[in-house]
Amino acid sequence: MNSVKLIGNVGAEVNVMKFETGKKASFSLATTDSYKDKNNQEVKSTAWHNVIAWGKIADVCEALISKGKSVSVEGKLVYRNYTNSQNQKVYVTEIQAFKVEEYVYEKK
Repeated sequence: MNSVKLIGNVGAEVNVMKFETGKKASFSLATTDSYKDKNNQEVKSTAWHNVIAWGKIADVCEALISKGKSVSVEGKLVYRNYTNSQNQKVYVTEIQAFKVEEYVYEKK
């Protein structure tokens, strides 16, 4: 099963492209993990993810997403590659979203 669930903060405004057959939305999502090192100091690590959405989910992204907003994304990993203008092969990993919702952190 290819399934991903991420909760993070949107890195930039959503990019929406319109086609004859529908719409594609894309945005970056930052997730942060933390752990204690050997000196008991907290270390934070941020990872950036590329998220894409098609059709009705793209509509949701366009209406919901803005830079800095906390969102929950459910989808699947998609791998693709292409050859750029310098004739180099470029590999891309994206999360194709099936569900995108605003995420509200619960204080403990």
